Amino acid sequence: MPELSRRRALTAAAVVATTAGTWSASTPATAAGHHDSHGTFDEVYKGRRIQGRPAAGAGHHHHGAGYAVFVDGVELHVMRNADGTWISVVSHYDPVPTPRAAARAAVDELQGAPLLPFPAN
Repeated sequence: MPELSRRRALTAAAVVATTAGTWSASTPATAAGHHDSHGTFDEVYKGRRIQGRPAAGAGHHHHGAGYAVFVDGVELHVMRNADGTWISVVSHYDPVPTPRAAARAAVDELQGAPLLPFPAN
């Protein structure tokens, strides 16, 4: 067996570090793929009822990757970004990790104001 030289030890350490960095960088993308199967939620958040469920038919105006979110029974239009985060028409510039977080962010942004229906076209 060849003797372990300083050069080989440093090369091995660099390979391990690069592999670990590549693995951790690819983990969020892999984990984001698991967000495709969001379950349903129904809760009261800050006095507002928020609900979310997979959408039955994703029409042309649904950009939420087949997921519907409601605040007090009014649909909150959500959209999934390429990186797996979610935004809504209310908190468009604040991406969040889940549709539930998008609903909560919208409630925070509304500050008690009612969510008005968003026109389909």
